[in-house]
Amino acid sequence: MTTAPWRDPALPAEARVDDLLARMTLEEKTAQLYGVWVGAATDGDGVAPHQDEMTSDFDWDELITHGLGQLTRSFGTAPVDPALGAQALARAQRRISGAGRFGIPAVAHEECLAGFTAWGATAYPVPLAWGASFDAALVEEMAHRIGRDLASVGVHQGLAPVLDVVRDPRWGRVEETIGEDPYLVGTIGAAYVRGLESAGIVATLKHFAGYASSAGARNLAPVRAGVREFADITLPPFEFALREGGARSVMAAYTDTDGVPSTADPYLLTELLREQWGFTGTVVSDYFGVGFLKTLHRVAGTEAEAAHAALAAGVDVELPTVHCNGDPLVEAVRAGAVPESLVDRAAARVLRQKCELGLLDETWSPEPTGPIDLDSTANRVLARRLAEESVVLLSNPEGVLPLAPDTRISVVGPRAADALAMLGCYSFPSHVGVNHPALPMGVEIPTILESLRTELPDAKITFTEGCDTTDPDTSGFEEAVARSTEADVCVAVLGDRAGLFGRGTSGEGCDVADLQLPGVQAQLLDALTAADTPVVLVLLTGRPYALGRWHDRLAATVQAFFPGEEGGPAVAGVLSGRVNPSGRLPVSVPQTPGGQPWTYLQPPLGLAGEVSNLDPTPLHPFGHGLGYTDFTWENTADVHARTTTDEGHDVSVTIRNTGAREGTEVVQLYLHDPVASVTRPDVRLIGYHRLTLSPGEARQITFHFHPDLSAFTNARGHRVVEPGALELRVSKSSTSVVHTTHLTLTGPERQPGPSRQLTCRTTAR
Repeated sequence: MTTAPWRDPALPAEARVDDLLARMTLEEKTAQLYGVWVGAATDGDGVAPHQDEMTSDFDWDELITHGLGQLTRSFGTAPVDPALGAQALARAQRRISGAGRFGIPAVAHEECLAGFTAWGATAYPVPLAWGASFDAALVEEMAHRIGRDLASVGVHQGLAPVLDVVRDPRWGRVEETIGEDPYLVGTIGAAYVRGLESAGIVATLKHFAGYASSAGARNLAPVRAGVREFADITLPPFEFALREGGARSVMAAYTDTDGVPSTADPYLLTELLREQWGFTGTVVSDYFGVGFLKTLHRVAGTEAEAAHAALAAGVDVELPTVHCNGDPLVEAVRAGAVPESLVDRAAARVLRQKCELGLLDETWSPEPTGPIDLDSTANRVLARRLAEESVVLLSNPEGVLPLAPDTRISVVGPRAADALAMLGCYSFPSHVGVNHPALPMGVEIPTILESLRTELPDAKITFTEGCDTTDPDTSGFEEAVARSTEADVCVAVLGDRAGLFGRGTSGEGCDVADLQLPGVQAQLLDALTAADTPVVLVLLTGRPYALGRWHDRLAATVQAFFPGEEGGPAVAGVLSGRVNPSGRLPVSVPQTPGGQPWTYLQPPLGLAGEVSNLDPTPLHPFGHGLGYTDFTWENTADVHARTTTDEGHDVSVTIRNTGAREGTEVVQLYLHDPVASVTRPDVRLIGYHRLTLSPGEARQITFHFHPDLSAFTNARGHRVVEPGALELRVSKSSTSVVHTTHLTLTGPERQPGPSRQLTCRTTAR
């Protein structure tokens, strides 16, 4: 085999794969189409419901004689020291390559939603915090570091980013998303992909497509999104990440849309993804997604039928472990029930990617090189910076913040002294570590209480928990109020506890009926705000919660979306004033807990009006955020201009820092389409730019608008740029408009092709 053409790195990948496939038996080809999850529970006590139904014990030595497509979560299943884990993975790869005729190792994949989900690895802020930063470049830098850490221990593929657009904030996985706007999700998500791929790691886009649009905000529920909503809201972030990011893998969603499961949808996975968008990488199933075609969706009667449906649609690899694509598939092919050409097609894609990764080369080695440190100082510095940029100051009407350095502070709340309050569901301590209570955290995670004491060493700080995150016991209220009345200011630290499948208040399978604060935290806040001491509310959450009830009673409100292991110092820095907050809301904050779902992307009928007594107007809109300095916007007079449907137009404003300290303004560009052939969102984001200015400094921001950014899907199902009037609104948030360009597009209606411009380029001078 050492002289066979498929071993020759000088040959094109296609030629190598064709030669290899021609030499493989059916069993060897199908072995490339599944993963194996070593150590996964088979007794019903696994991470996910239904896991035990599709995992079983197997003979490892017999299984790998035919080869193996993927190794599932060698680091993310149970606690393992990173150096020992890298050695164990290398041993497993040597066994796999030594057992088969061709000596081909497996692709090792891991979760990396907010950092490498491994014991001892950096826990970065969750994706919702990335969205709050409005800083694509910083997210790209973070992803590159995550990719380097994955590669250092022998991992090839990362199951991230999540590109679902929030449609209903009651959904438990909101913390995993980047926000409620497809442009923000697309640009930040593409940046993450670029970073991960730049480290040689295969980025996997999740969840393709529509997963966040599930009915009633229930996890893994049917999707009832219309054709235009799907095309204009759901799909664009994936197109961004493929075209602008270069992602090499896509994960099919669990859900079904209008009765068709994504895992069995040939239009979605083949016609759109490959034929229209030109994707050439691999499509993997979400965990157990192929088997779910039989057990949950009931569109297949047997495991073989499920494998057939998934392969025909375009799924190449069954994850996380072999169930349908093993013996049931082999028997069905031999019986003539499944065309072997489908196996060949999927195996070719898998082997081509292995070729790109160097796994077909004779010189490939699984041995780790160099020291392994998954939580380096550089990682922590970056985690701190992203956490600081993601904290959103929602309100500060009387200027209570920043806190005085020698003030008396009563810290109250169940999230103030808990390190897990900083972490999302897919961090290792929350995802796996909770099943090992005697295990050390693996990384240092300062709490808000600890960080505030470090930040303000001269302040007198007391702490009372007040209540639990979810327990209904209110017996601690009296002491909490008493300590609060003895202080100059009360800092109430409330929020979520991330978990899985109902074991938390936020996270996968932790959906909620309304947007009331969990447990009795709302009652605790009632008691605190009824006293005379000013209350600063600090929220550590995975979703927005309704705050209208306390809007006029809070001295200030600070929102942090699970800010990671350095989130405590970041939030404390905002409270002390060391950090000038620059985060902006990636999701709207509602007035009331009910009346959902609601995002800012509403056509006229979705806005407040006299025909209903329910007002969906948010308390704080998408894009909102305050800071500790003042900015003046200059050259903001309205402009009237004309261009054609295929020619660009520049929009400029000048921003001046008129305050006493350096600060960052996030300049946002929104599109308003007064008249269109179908109803359109009243406004939608089409550009943004973070601008940091010293006191007295001014810079001009120019948005280079192209009409492609106004495109939408019309009644005939075509993406079009329509002639007519547009408004380009330069804004501080989705509702705070500072400058408007009234732009008339002339010429014919135009259908932008697959190379349409996706992003609005900006320059600052």
